[in-house]
Amino acid sequence: MLKEVVRKFAEDVVAPKVEEMDENEKIDPAIIKGLFDQGLMAVETDPDHGGAGASFTSAILVIEELAKVDPAVSVCCDVHNTLVNTILRKYASQALKDKYLPQLSTSKASSLCSDPSGSDAFALKTLAKKSEDGSYYTISGSKMWITNSAEAEIFLVFATLDPSKGYKGISCFLIEKEMGVQIAKKEKKLGIRASSTCTLNFDDIKVPAENLIGQEGQGYKYAIEILNEGRVGIAAQMVGLAQGAFNKAVPYTFERKQFGQAVGHMQFAEIATEIEAARLLTYNAARLKEQDVNFTKQAAMSKLYASQVAQKAAGAAIEWAGGVGFTRETGIEKYWRDSKIGAIYEGTSNIQLITIAKLLTKEYGF
Repeated sequence: MLKEVVRKFAEDVVAPKVEEMDENEKIDPAIIKGLFDQGLMAVETDPDHGGAGASFTSAILVIEELAKVDPAVSVCCDVHNTLVNTILRKYASQALKDKYLPQLSTSKASSLCSDPSGSDAFALKTLAKKSEDGSYYTISGSKMWITNSAEAEIFLVFATLDPSKGYKGISCFLIEKEMGVQIAKKEKKLGIRASSTCTLNFDDIKVPAENLIGQEGQGYKYAIEILNEGRVGIAAQMVGLAQGAFNKAVPYTFERKQFGQAVGHMQFAEIATEIEAARLLTYNAARLKEQDVNFTKQAAMSKLYASQVAQKAAGAAIEWAGGVGFTRETGIEKYWRDSKIGAIYEGTSNIQLITIAKLLTKEYGF
């Protein structure tokens, strides 16, 4: 039932605006409002806070279905659900949950802010300083490559209280845009162009002490614990993207024939198999998460493989469609542009390989 609801929303509401949003490099505000109205921005959040109270797997299914139509809209929903909402639910005080989760469930988009250091997410340069009376923190610095930053009204910001402590000096703060978050440079990207990626500046922003997430010095722990869920979310996005490109290209494989057979019919079967394999890897990682079993390896594997399959499927889809696939007319080429980010964010493919190799080495006792 959930998949059907999301599919209908994606096809009826999102699909007609995909090309326009990609050209304008901006998500239509009506789409974001629709995500909230459909309950897709608070999939796991408790009904007491305005959410659906569903499972992590449900969130993964939502991300996948949206990505079949527009991966840019999908990642907006993904970051909001698997990262921001989850951190608040797991680590925030009850007062913060009661204040902000209803807003995040019904109307306010959000963003997670690490630092300009890419996959080394905790070489932080953003600083926090506690006031003498302990009533507020002052946040200063900047962040780069921040997804959802142009649309977000609520930001989870990681900052260092004590640089001498390294990762143990990192804390997490909830900052409202109106507190003084400055949206600086907006990146012009190859793909997922409707999804905003901006630089943010924090010019001595005063944040109430109660907006500290959890405890001081625990930010690194919170982020590491949430990282795997984010990777499964990206895997779901890539699976949906691969399936969306495949679905769009299939008609062309039967319309275009060479030597009496559909163009790419053997590759067609191979890629269908690989998409299914990526989907099952992703669903298995989600299953393990829900069983409260360590799923770090499975999260890395699903993210790595799904991003590879997405690029392969999207590239093949263009070739199946021939010349028309290379144009913007069908929308197939957009999937290929969008697919490349899968190997980059939430940890590059090399980071996934390092993670998998370390865990396998440990399993085999070396």
